[in-house]
Amino acid sequence: MPISHGDQLFNLIRSLSKAEKRTFKLYTKRLNKDSDPKFIQLFDILDKQKNYQEELIYKRFHQLSKVQLSNLKRHLYTQILISLRLIHINKNIDIQIREQIDFARILYGKGLYLQSLKLLDRIKTTAETTHQDFLLIEIFEFQKLIESRHITRSRKIKNKMETLIDESELRAEVALNTARLTNLKLKIHGLYIQRGHIRDEKDRADLEKYFKHELKSIQTDQLTFFEKIYYYQTHVWYYYILLDFVRCYVNAARWVEQFELDQDMKTKDPDLYMRGLHYELTTLFNLQCYADFKDILETFEQFEAQHGQDFNTTSEVICFLYLYTAKLNDHFIRGTFGEGIKEVRTIMEKLEMYDPHLDQHQILVFYYKIAWLYFGNGDYSKSLDYLNRIIYLDVGHLREDIQIYSRLLSLIVHYELKNYQFLEYQIPAVLRFMSKLEDQNVLQKETLSLLNRLLYKPNEEVLIEIRKFYQKVDKLSHNVEDQKSFVYLDIITWLESKMQEKNLQDVIRQKFNSRQSQKIESLIASL
Repeated sequence: MPISHGDQLFNLIRSLSKAEKRTFKLYTKRLNKDSDPKFIQLFDILDKQKNYQEELIYKRFHQLSKVQLSNLKRHLYTQILISLRLIHINKNIDIQIREQIDFARILYGKGLYLQSLKLLDRIKTTAETTHQDFLLIEIFEFQKLIESRHITRSRKIKNKMETLIDESELRAEVALNTARLTNLKLKIHGLYIQRGHIRDEKDRADLEKYFKHELKSIQTDQLTFFEKIYYYQTHVWYYYILLDFVRCYVNAARWVEQFELDQDMKTKDPDLYMRGLHYELTTLFNLQCYADFKDILETFEQFEAQHGQDFNTTSEVICFLYLYTAKLNDHFIRGTFGEGIKEVRTIMEKLEMYDPHLDQHQILVFYYKIAWLYFGNGDYSKSLDYLNRIIYLDVGHLREDIQIYSRLLSLIVHYELKNYQFLEYQIPAVLRFMSKLEDQNVLQKETLSLLNRLLYKPNEEVLIEIRKFYQKVDKLSHNVEDQKSFVYLDIITWLESKMQEKNLQDVIRQKFNSRQSQKIESLIASL
């Protein structure tokens, strides 16, 4: 196994739960009843370290060379994974099926061909009911290998061989179609990472042409469980890039519906189910369909309450990211920033807990949302604390949009704090920063221009300037290509709070009360 770096082994050991460490010790003691081999001693040394320190290993093993240590670490890494496999085999159906395939190969190697075929027949049913399409291909190919090399009783059964051949061909077609779907999904997702949402009609036309061309090679009739989900996933990303949130929601809902039709798959693949819920929630948030949003959020919370204790680390992280993003969005929709702030402590604790498993993008998003919570609640100093975490974080070109919005929101906060002298030199600095990045839009430039003008307006003209700017950005908010900007920087509501001389929370609550009746069904019907 190509693992020789100590930090990789160290991170694996650090990720183990108490139960997993206990299982590892029991597993190794069973293998080494009368000795305490070096790899177990190495495990104990690394388990006690807070940070990886290789020099402490050499102090313990004086005669160990670098090559020997590398081999020892590789062996320990393998033994830990074997012990983990013993635990996780009951939680992962694909591991269970692979084990049975391995057993079938062992039986075949022992010359027990009929027993091997019988075992393959049994696990084939399990693979079919759990939609393990690629493992089914392996099972069929192994069955064909046995049938072609040995005389078995199968040929005495009418149409047995014909059925095997037909099933094998069908699964090969499914595998090819699945590969094409996942390839397209990755391509569309890659386009979003590279370019973000469409910026103009040319972007729209180019994407539509590309997507239609790619779909031509994909079979869409009689799809399997995962084929359907990959098909809907691809369309979710496609419509998300197009900023067509209604159609995006429709495909996310169809994705989730597959799990409602096959309830067992919720626990077999909770990550995929939770991702579907996340995209439903994200689109409903963008569409401000609160009643529907709340229903899905409650479904998510119930699922976590019922099955969270069985989640592996990856599922825990996914659940945290998506569930708490939705909880914060819930407060943004209703304008209940004070209530939302109560979630911050838990979020920060979980960010620290899951830090090894998170990327900077995910952390940036949470910092920005928390900054908005404090801004909406009128706690400007706290808002600046979280905005500065983004501004002073060295992340290169990662999430340029959030980097720009963070700086713009920071300027607005300083304006609220009447730090006008600070703004005089900070506005040009933000302008220089924006000029270096590709991801800028009209709203960002106009907001920066407004703040610059407000600095030099007498008090009696400030409101006039705000009203003029409000009329301009209100028109922008009706352009599909500019709508996404207002999700990140709700400048319209801030302007309304100034014009109405109310705090931000009150304006949002007023808007919320007036649109509570908006339902996703009516938006779908209007397509």
